[in-house]
Amino acid sequence: MTTTQAYEVIVIGGSFAGLSAAMQLARARRRVCVVDAGQPRNRFAAASHGFFGQDGEPPLAMIEQARRKLAAYPTVGFVQGTVVSATAQQSAGSPESGFAVALDDGTHMEAHKLVLAFGVQDGLPEIAGLRERWGATVLHCPYCHGYEFAGQRLGVLYHSAGSAMHAQLIADWGPTTLFLNGDTTLENAERERLLALGITIEPAPIAALEGPGQAMQGVRLQATGGGDARVVPLAALYVAATTSPASPLAEQLGCALDDGPMGPYLRTDANKMTTVPGVYAAGDLTLMRHNATLASAEGVLAGVGAHQALVFGQ
Repeated sequence: MTTTQAYEVIVIGGSFAGLSAAMQLARARRRVCVVDAGQPRNRFAAASHGFFGQDGEPPLAMIEQARRKLAAYPTVGFVQGTVVSATAQQSAGSPESGFAVALDDGTHMEAHKLVLAFGVQDGLPEIAGLRERWGATVLHCPYCHGYEFAGQRLGVLYHSAGSAMHAQLIADWGPTTLFLNGDTTLENAERERLLALGITIEPAPIAALEGPGQAMQGVRLQATGGGDARVVPLAALYVAATTSPASPLAEQLGCALDDGPMGPYLRTDANKMTTVPGVYAAGDLTLMRHNATLASAEGVLAGVGAHQALVFGQ
């Protein structure tokens, strides 16, 4: 016989946003369960920077510390696993709707409210040596990882028209090269503006990133015209990765998504409720700008929103 575990709120995702949401509910003495697969987006980074009071701490250590503090509250539960389905259901004899959740190991759970905090997954360009350096010397956010490479040779991988602005931003940290990687869509006006600002433009396609381990020594360009392949010295390469929800649950539930510059994000209101009543969301899943501090703040809003909905019957 399958036993169904019942909670007032289930938080799906146990990183910065999910744990922040659960903390608000725990302090409101509500029965809350955090379901987490143990694959946070920032697991590739050795340190998290710019987070209040935690600058330079390893993200996984920060998450573990937050879990320990949350576990001290008696109404909190944790489940290790992946949610494979979530469906709305009507409670018998009550107008109040709820949700049924199923995990990959066959566990079944129910809750009055859901908080989606499973984050996004990054789509990285297929360039040799790039994926294994992601989070170390292939980076996304200069505010998170710019200071450590300040004054060194930096690169930006061209992705779209917005890459020209990205290059201008990165140049505030050090001498910057915009690698077009064979793309020919950069407009002349933008090209002239970048050159005037001292930003180098490299049009050749990239063959590979080079350096020992996760360190980077340079970008090897594809050989052209029968000559040898050139290597451009580089300490770090900034890449605007495309993103997509790390789980199909939001679409499964019928939550609306909007198109962002790097990928879809979940639509929420001021209380972090999605377009499906009773389903809240927080973190990178709901943001166009991704940052640990912002994800945690969104989690606080989602946790408070879910709690107030339990109180006021929204």
